[in-house]
Amino acid sequence: MGDAHSDGFYGDGETPVHPVELSPFTIDATTVTNADFAKFVHATGYVTEAESFGFSAVFHLVLAADSDDLLGHPPQTPWWVGVKGADWRHPEGRHSDVEERGNHPVVHVSWNDAQAYCAWADRRLPTEAQWEFASRGGLSGARYPWGDELLSADGSWQVNIWQGTFPTVNTQDDGFLTTAPVCSYRPNGYGLWQTVGNVWEWCEDTFSPTTYRQHADAGLVRDPRGPKSGQPRVMRGGSYLCHDSYCNRYRNAARSSNTPDSSMGNAGFRTVAAS
Repeated sequence: MGDAHSDGFYGDGETPVHPVELSPFTIDATTVTNADFAKFVHATGYVTEAESFGFSAVFHLVLAADSDDLLGHPPQTPWWVGVKGADWRHPEGRHSDVEERGNHPVVHVSWNDAQAYCAWADRRLPTEAQWEFASRGGLSGARYPWGDELLSADGSWQVNIWQGTFPTVNTQDDGFLTTAPVCSYRPNGYGLWQTVGNVWEWCEDTFSPTTYRQHADAGLVRDPRGPKSGQPRVMRGGSYLCHDSYCNRYRNAARSSNTPDSSMGNAGFRTVAAS
């Protein structure tokens, strides 16, 4: 595990590179889709935290909301807007829907929401180690699921991230401004689609920037987990908003985190078998 190219941010704790041993596991080929999540909600009546709180975070260029719905911008990330009525059914605000996006990843789901889905589906979130192993697709040490170069040999895009000047101009060279259908581009060597880019993916573990150092100090670690206490939960893979100017996290080794009740328009999840 870890960043073998010195690409990462020091505070994310992507190093040292260290060996990890994992028990066999199976993992979803794609992130959970809007159609998948709708089945869960229909069966259980579940209300997401964004719906309960009454708002969620929407990227400023895709708002579909009334002016009275806009709750303001976080000063450190002004491209996000708190929007009343934004949730998994209304990703850009109350005037949007997912009617034609059943095969897109569900977004505006918190870590807690993902746990509720997993309980219903008899699944669970992947550990951070499982996620990274699966994302690599058999390419040990590679930057991306397909290798070390961002673009394919013919210059085409292999990932849904930001092109242009962030956060004001997206040229959409990869074909998408926000989410792409989950089976866009090509799968990796293990048959997984879009583990990097498109949407951040929640993992089971609690986040700590010192986790990898602790693993390395312990020697070969089997089936590692994050700290037993703490609030932030691991997120992996980056999203359609990632750009080298501020967020070079659309890589196999990249790590990030958020609080378990946070939801936003660029985060979803995939699951692994419960056993």
